[in-house]
Amino acid sequence: MSTTEGLPTLLADRFAPHYDFMQTRHLVAAAPAERAYHALRALDFTEVGGGFVDAAFRVRELPERWHNRHHRMPRRPTRLTIDDMTAGSEWVVLGERPGTEIAAGVGGRFWKPVVEWRRIEPEEFASFSEPGWGKIVFSLSALPYGRARAVLTYDVRVALADRASQAKFRAYWTVAAPLVGAVQNATLRTAARHAEQPEG
Repeated sequence: MSTTEGLPTLLADRFAPHYDFMQTRHLVAAAPAERAYHALRALDFTEVGGGFVDAAFRVRELPERWHNRHHRMPRRPTRLTIDDMTAGSEWVVLGERPGTEIAAGVGGRFWKPVVEWRRIEPEEFASFSEPGWGKIVFSLSALPYGRARAVLTYDVRVALADRASQAKFRAYWTVAAPLVGAVQNATLRTAARHAEQPEG
């Protein structure tokens, strides 16, 4: 008989207890959970790539490039950790269970060709439900899987405040979900590769 009593609440559950869309990916890494989490927490997202992932990012940037065609596009970062991302954008770190899980979130109108981002502070995040807006929570976690391995998880949840926003996002998600899944898988593979490297 199994039970979940006594297990800590996932940050993803705390900040997105009710969601309209969810996509989760897992990967077993040949590294202890503590080292695997460190690899996730310190991951430079500019290292995450591959043909399909790179193409997905380029396609998603096309509307913004067209919108800004008379202006210089912002430079691509040369490094992008979670701390970098939340220091220079509307994204916020919602919480962290050191050694286990970190969650970040942002508000926005994600279904628009040029996304409108909105910063929502952690203390307001779970209750935020302004019509016409949505919110994204993503969490990265590592849990022990036997003595010397870990399960890495990348969880993405999207909550929309009203039916009109849900309908608009659903159409967008039909196309975006496979691309997001590719990014999730590539992120976990990159973190696992770092975690599995010999120390020293």
